[in-house]
Amino acid sequence: MSSSAPTKQAAYDIGKPLGLCSVTQQPIEPDSKFVAVLRETPTGLERLDISLPAWDQFDKTDLLAFWQTVMPQPNKTRKLLVDDTVLCELFERLADVEEPAKLSFRFVLGLILLRKRLLTYDCTQHDGGRDVWVVKLKGRTDTLKMIDPHLTEDQVGDVSQQLGQILNSDEL
Repeated sequence: MSSSAPTKQAAYDIGKPLGLCSVTQQPIEPDSKFVAVLRETPTGLERLDISLPAWDQFDKTDLLAFWQTVMPQPNKTRKLLVDDTVLCELFERLADVEEPAKLSFRFVLGLILLRKRLLTYDCTQHDGGRDVWVVKLKGRTDTLKMIDPHLTEDQVGDVSQQLGQILNSDEL
């Protein structure tokens, strides 16, 4: 992989859903489906939550990723089939995959790890027409590369469903 100059140099935090639609400023009720959006701004990565009725009117330019999910109940803890250590190990083991399905799976897993604050984003590099995110696992200094496969909404939904089955979670 060539080492192009990074386009952005910073670590970002991807927050949890706040229960408010970024388009309508109306509450998104617990257990309601909505679309979580991740985009890069001049000041860093920004997470937005969009209610399903407002999704069509939302400006989708410059999105890094988006996925449909369900607004969690306040103070409700989800039970997972796998712990965070296993998720991080799986992310690392998939580092050299080239198959499109596995690249997509690893990318969505990486987004989950970013959201869980187990992975931090450093920068984006461009290599052979591909966007490659440079990331670090929490507590580590070595970097990992994560290829952005530029998934469609349907592809994100399919991968999220696979991950949800693995993690036994409705929130993906």
